[in-house]
Amino acid sequence: MAVSDEGATDVIIVTARRRAESLQDTPVAISAFDAETLQERQINRASDLEQITPSLQFKPAGQLSGNSSASVVFIRGVGQLDPTAAVDPGVGIYIDEVYVGRAVGGAIDFGDIAGVEVLRGPQGTLFGRNTIGGAILVRTKEPEIGHFGGEARLRTGTDNLFEGFGVLNLPLGDTAAARVSGGFRKRDGYVIREFDGLDLGNDNGFTLNGAVLWKPSPDIRVNLRADYTKRDEHGAPFVFAGINEQAPVAAIASVAAGCPGATIPFAPLTPGDPRFGAPNVPLINDARCANDFQARGPFVNGGTAEVLSTSEVWGVSGTIVADLSPRFTLKSISAYRSTEARGIRDADNTPFLLITTDVGAQSDQFSQELQLQYASRSVNAILGGYYFHEKTNERATVPLSFPPSPPVIASLLAGGPGSRDLQVSDLKTKSFAVFGEVSVKPIENLEVSGGLRYTRDEKYYRGTVLNLFPATLPDPDPLPTTAIPDGGPLFIYPGPYERAFSALTGSASIRYSWSRAISTYASYARSFKSGGFNTRYNAAPPGNVPTPFDEETVDSYEIGAKFDLGDVRLSAAAFIAEYTDIQLIFRQGVVPLLFNAGKARIKGLEGELNYRSRNSGLQLDLSGSVLDDRILSITPVPGATATVAPGDDLPFTPSFQGSFGIGYEIPIDRMTLTPRFDGTYNTKITFITGSVPEIEQGDYFVGNASITLADKDRGWKLTGGVLNLFDERYLVQGNASLGTLGYAEKIYARPRNWYLQASFSF
Repeated sequence: MAVSDEGATDVIIVTARRRAESLQDTPVAISAFDAETLQERQINRASDLEQITPSLQFKPAGQLSGNSSASVVFIRGVGQLDPTAAVDPGVGIYIDEVYVGRAVGGAIDFGDIAGVEVLRGPQGTLFGRNTIGGAILVRTKEPEIGHFGGEARLRTGTDNLFEGFGVLNLPLGDTAAARVSGGFRKRDGYVIREFDGLDLGNDNGFTLNGAVLWKPSPDIRVNLRADYTKRDEHGAPFVFAGINEQAPVAAIASVAAGCPGATIPFAPLTPGDPRFGAPNVPLINDARCANDFQARGPFVNGGTAEVLSTSEVWGVSGTIVADLSPRFTLKSISAYRSTEARGIRDADNTPFLLITTDVGAQSDQFSQELQLQYASRSVNAILGGYYFHEKTNERATVPLSFPPSPPVIASLLAGGPGSRDLQVSDLKTKSFAVFGEVSVKPIENLEVSGGLRYTRDEKYYRGTVLNLFPATLPDPDPLPTTAIPDGGPLFIYPGPYERAFSALTGSASIRYSWSRAISTYASYARSFKSGGFNTRYNAAPPGNVPTPFDEETVDSYEIGAKFDLGDVRLSAAAFIAEYTDIQLIFRQGVVPLLFNAGKARIKGLEGELNYRSRNSGLQLDLSGSVLDDRILSITPVPGATATVAPGDDLPFTPSFQGSFGIGYEIPIDRMTLTPRFDGTYNTKITFITGSVPEIEQGDYFVGNASITLADKDRGWKLTGGVLNLFDERYLVQGNASLGTLGYAEKIYARPRNWYLQASFSF
């Protein structure tokens, strides 16, 4: 949480080490933002944080899910591309200290927000599970005892934007208070389907939040929280990026549609038939041909399959803090969260059936954490235990023009359906951890810290995986239980299958405060992300058992400096990270599978500068990161095709990423008028492992402008602004499978758009 204390020094308090302390005294690379800063810079949701945070890439719409709420998050080149339930994220997202286990739950709207901290680099000691890239800590506002107040705001703008939010703080006697808030957001999409006029990339959702704070005594605090978010939208705004005209599936669909000159080498066609030959689609402008002439531009989608994006996420938590003595504090964090989501995408974005994905999941998680904290003038320590249990049921079905068997090809040639892969997965995760960290000040201004964490993750998988032909067949009821070797239809034996992963991770740091204004540190951290089972198959894997993948690890070495010079705050960090056993996507036919097949080294420099003049209204914010990633080795996987090679870039790892903002607060009687401009610059970004030029984004700059008129005494504020001021055309997401399937798809950012917002607080 980023909190500014009023006074001469404006100390920023953070909780990166699970205790409240000054940002200046924390030996971690942190970007900390309070609610006021987020509003000034028009950071309205978690995905906007990448605009103002070094080394952070936060993208909506996971490549393989089609769900607009599925987040893909990378910090310092480390994250996870696959948002499906079988794969854990690489950056941990926490809401009020509760870990969010699913990618869909990480796409958070900032409503009643207190602050956000982005911790860069492995956080495996104190935060544990799946923080090998870093962690994002979101903290909502606590109820205020003895205070009645509230806030309301409305926003309108381009594409029929209509957004509202309200919060009310209610005192409940002398020892308790409640806080309730809610908001909604509606906006038309900016990509239009040519087939039916459906707008993709639209917003249609609402949120509800509630909290109760109770202080039965000066030594005990009880905080209960609940949140609910629902979104019902048309689907992610993917558009066509390209087709490989020699890919088998693209050629099959073209021959079936009657494309002149298209050929395939599959029965029942035989030599002598003009349609028989190596897979090929001629590059001619004919609607019957699946080729690059299917492009419709950045904001028109050519698909015809059903698309949608829905999610329902809710959670409850209870935090109890008890001061056992002036030095010892006991803390308990209990939480339950539920996520239900579904995304359907027409992956090729054409009228053809190359591939459509329909992924739905229901996930429930329970977590319990206990902490014992000790604090004195020279020693701070924490000892804790953590338990996490998650159960997920996922159904994925994939209609496609494959496999090239005679019945499937004959059906397609006759204008009939293709086949449909069906994967029903029952997944469970149990995680146990114990951890501790001690910080000692042996002499004045010197602090030495060290910590360890032991984690054991247990993964369970039971799967029903088969191919249905024709694709119009309903899901079998009951589901079959017999694999192909025993005369059944299943690609794998259903299981169950179980694996356990354990690791001892840790961190160490040394910090020296040269003065109140200057602090330097050096640190080491190691974190891991556990493995699991691949759940997607279009054919039987070896032995008819699921292909497993193992854990991956990051070792990071870092030095940093922080300066607090009154009007100016400056921080800088340099690091080297050794990334081993990387979970990389390989292809077995049309199916993406994870294997531990890579080793990389990532080096970087990061810096942030904030200036707030005490003698004028000038506001200045600068940030930047330089990343140098090197894939050192790729291990071949028999029977699979690598999608990446040494020399390729890691995904979501631009060599330079920078932002700046400038504003000036002008007093007008009792009011203030603040014009502001914010800009973000990124160099080349790749969105998947490997080099696919069709979905790579080159250097780009995005500018946003706003002007705010405010009366702080009366509590009202009016803001108008333009986002993407220069109407930059740039990609925010991309995906491709050009080998067998032959498609590539991408998402452009929303074009230039304006907004007007009015808010009132009391």
